Amino acid sequence: MARKSANRINIDRFRVPVGGKRFRLKDVDPASKDGLPDRDRAEVEMAADIARIDVLQETMYAQGKHALLCIFQAIDCGGKDGTIRTVFGDVDPMGIVSTSFKAPSHTEVARDYLWRVHKAVPPRGYLGIFNRSHYEDVLIVRVHGLAPPAAIEQRYEQINAFEKQLSENGITILKFYLHISKDEQKQRLQERIDDPKKRWKFSPGDLEERAWWDHYMEAYEIALRRCSTPWAPWYVIPADRNWYRNAVIARILRRTLEGLGLKYPKPSGDFSKLVVE
Repeated sequence: MARKSANRINIDRFRVPVGGKRFRLKDVDPASKDGLPDRDRAEVEMAADIARIDVLQETMYAQGKHALLCIFQAIDCGGKDGTIRTVFGDVDPMGIVSTSFKAPSHTEVARDYLWRVHKAVPPRGYLGIFNRSHYEDVLIVRVHGLAPPAAIEQRYEQINAFEKQLSENGITILKFYLHISKDEQKQRLQERIDDPKKRWKFSPGDLEERAWWDHYMEAYEIALRRCSTPWAPWYVIPADRNWYRNAVIARILRRTLEGLGLKYPKPSGDFSKLVVE
């Protein structure tokens, strides 16, 4: 069944073109379910993809030649936590390194902005997850003017060079922007306020940040256009529908791992006649 759907989901349509000067977020429908119109079938296929990811991740861990880094960015309530929990929840945690980037500490501020990111990059054999990332330094920093414009302008090429260095050293990079509508964010924020089990996630600052929506969309567009490269592509994932978002990301992740040519390492000797007493 998963093989049939692979012909229906055009993964490339989610990828931001290299040098995509004409790319506009407004041209991407956050509520799209293109290629996977049926939720029940999508969830069955996603389960098959996740099971395959688990096997491929174990193979990558055993081989120890590759690493895969998945970067997740989104506006508040975009669904980063839910995506990570759903797509990676059934993958063996032994081979996963997950990092959630908050506001930088005093120690981190005293160093270059990529310092804390570089040391969190997964080693070969591991699947790495970044919940937010170095892109905060061209997103929130840009929106709120937390660094001089000239310094921010330099960061796009610095980020591209940093990611290229990683790719040249065995790290495959996937970057996902979870694209929700402003109306969907409104609904999710209200759910956080109304649901006692979700209220801990809400902060009054979330409403202040919502007022900067247009500025964030502009900052994201610039980052997506200028930092989608052959070695570290950006994928814009319609995210108003959680099930669709998760299914698409699982498919991209599976396809990427399958493209690495992963193999279990050869045994160090001939064990064919070895018997454990």
